[in-house]
Amino acid sequence: MARKNEQYRKSSASEISSDILAIFRKSPKKPLNCKQVATQLGINNKEGLALTEKHLATLVQRGELQECQKGKYRLKNQMGTITGHIDMTPYGTAYVVSPQLEEDVFIASPNLNHALNNDLVKVSLFAPHGRRSRLEGEVVEIIEEGRREFVGIIERNSKYAFVIVDKRYIPYDIFVANDDAMDAKNGQKVVVQIVEWPKKAKNPIGKVVKVLGDVGNNETEMHAILEEFDLPYHFTKELEDEANALPDEIPAAEIKSRRDFRDVTTFTIDPADAKDFDDALSIEFLEDETYRIGVHIADVTYYVRPGSKLEEEAQKRATSVYLVDRVVPMLPEKLSNNVCSLRPNEDKLTFSAVFIMDKEANVLKEWFGRTLIRSNRRFSYEEAQQVIETHEGDLVQEITTMDTLAKILRAKRYEKGAISFDRKEVKFKLDKDGRPKGVYFKESKDANKLIEEFMLLANKKVAEYVGKRSSAPTFVYRVHDKPDDMKLRDFSNFLKKFGYKINTSGGVNTSKSINKLLTNLKGKTECDIFAGLAVRSMAKAIYTTENIGHYGLAFDFYCHFTSPIRRYPDMMVHRLLDRYLKKKPSVSQEEFEEYCKHSSSREQLAANAERASIKYKQVEWMKDHVGEIFEGTITSITEWGFYVELDGNLCEGMVSLRDLNDDMYSFDERNYCLRGRYTGNEYTLGDRVTIKIARADLIKRQLDYILITDETENNKE
Repeated sequence: MARKNEQYRKSSASEISSDILAIFRKSPKKPLNCKQVATQLGINNKEGLALTEKHLATLVQRGELQECQKGKYRLKNQMGTITGHIDMTPYGTAYVVSPQLEEDVFIASPNLNHALNNDLVKVSLFAPHGRRSRLEGEVVEIIEEGRREFVGIIERNSKYAFVIVDKRYIPYDIFVANDDAMDAKNGQKVVVQIVEWPKKAKNPIGKVVKVLGDVGNNETEMHAILEEFDLPYHFTKELEDEANALPDEIPAAEIKSRRDFRDVTTFTIDPADAKDFDDALSIEFLEDETYRIGVHIADVTYYVRPGSKLEEEAQKRATSVYLVDRVVPMLPEKLSNNVCSLRPNEDKLTFSAVFIMDKEANVLKEWFGRTLIRSNRRFSYEEAQQVIETHEGDLVQEITTMDTLAKILRAKRYEKGAISFDRKEVKFKLDKDGRPKGVYFKESKDANKLIEEFMLLANKKVAEYVGKRSSAPTFVYRVHDKPDDMKLRDFSNFLKKFGYKINTSGGVNTSKSINKLLTNLKGKTECDIFAGLAVRSMAKAIYTTENIGHYGLAFDFYCHFTSPIRRYPDMMVHRLLDRYLKKKPSVSQEEFEEYCKHSSSREQLAANAERASIKYKQVEWMKDHVGEIFEGTITSITEWGFYVELDGNLCEGMVSLRDLNDDMYSFDERNYCLRGRYTGNEYTLGDRVTIKIARADLIKRQLDYILITDETENNKE
């Protein structure tokens, strides 16, 4: 921003005013005189000083500065205050996200005033000025602190220590006295808690509350990820004791009170390594080519009662967490893998949705209630797929009949506008120490889709049973809003560059056109790119008591009923359904809406942790390939560079803007591209590129790539 004297004379009035205001915004409470402002502008002659004085007077007249003392000026706030949550960037700056404004408010580092990520704050807004149109402000009050515990690496000497934390969460190192460092060794990962932050101190003061272990150790890194997202990974002894005290045997009176399905052919289909089986299917062949299909779900709420410690913990956790190498369950093992798990050849308590269906997969009758089952066979997905493909093996008639019905149900969903996103899922083969020794892709086949369709049917029908009443009581829905119109138009305009188009009129027409596009592109590189962009144009699915339907599934009513071992909202649905089956009155909507918000928030944290664990394993896998060259596809564009997904292993890394030295590139958000200012060269989504692995940073879980071009090769020569 500093200008030499001769440049200052040539600058426009708006440019000079903009630079002056930028100086005051760095320290909005600090009065500055004309000479101090001129010095920061790089001016040191009388002519420049006089011109600066003139611009200061103009800014006072415009109401953007105030003369707080004779000859001293300070920024004048004209726009009032807002409240919102802090969203930190890796650069020490932040944005405040507020429901009061459509636009996020930028906060420069000096104006954060010790506010940290996710703090609820009051912000004083600055008046807009000059060429800058973005909203800016200063934190004037921390209303509610967010998290004050962070994962970092400790650096110790004989006198004191510092914990270095990921800059996305806190842009300062945390000072720790040696007496407060526990037994952490230099270079280990720890959890540090901020205990004090003096007003004028740059660095907060903290204490180590947990030593995670050595950097690079698999247990250390997975626990660090869970700590980073505030996800518990142990159960207290009190919780374990409460779970272990639950009886293994089912009381005779309970058996007598339920509809008995133990004589009906029943089976489960799950991943080969699964231990928590919370859903089973049964089928009976009736007259007139009809079938009685049972969707049987583990009756977790029989064991986990309101007011118990187990209930409190399930509500707090809200979900199980699935990392690359482990499952962190919502409920202790006695429940998740034993008494609630629908293991074969054991009597189990279930809550069931039972349907009479014809051969066209039409539901003729439905029934909901508490049941008792005994699974005859546990299939892995691979075993069930073998039965479907060969028409041979155990329960062949049952499996193939239900596969046929599932395919009809799926076709009907797509006809009504459901969207199909079959994207590749990366999996790792791990050695005994948790280190990756191979990468493969999980593919959803007919066996997976068989289970999916009947779970969707049960979820839909349960939600309809409650929601379609003339005076619908409080219920927990899973909703998905329609796409954002502007994002959808941007997506459509981007597709046109590649010769594709979608219908943007909304509703079924839009979803059908997206389906058609993705179906036609199946197997091509663009398919995953376009599917990702389509997802980004849509809202996230959430839990709420306000039903707006589920756009992605094309259902007017939808809930989560089928996975209570791993999701707390399903437990709420079980309790509410049971209540309304018994004709009991509704419950407090406000109370259950709060439960929904908490569950949605915890679900997002769990998803972020899962992605972080995948990213860590990708970096760990690629660190032995630094310096090697790969082919890949640009999958994401940002203002600081673009991301490339490599062929063969889907490992994603970034080509930084600073490494694109053939031009000055700017980010065109609406057209998903970086564009060179002088050459007009563009990098856009879907472009095929060649890159070299430059760095594999395990601490940051980050892969850095360097773009390889003909010019790069020529320079090497």
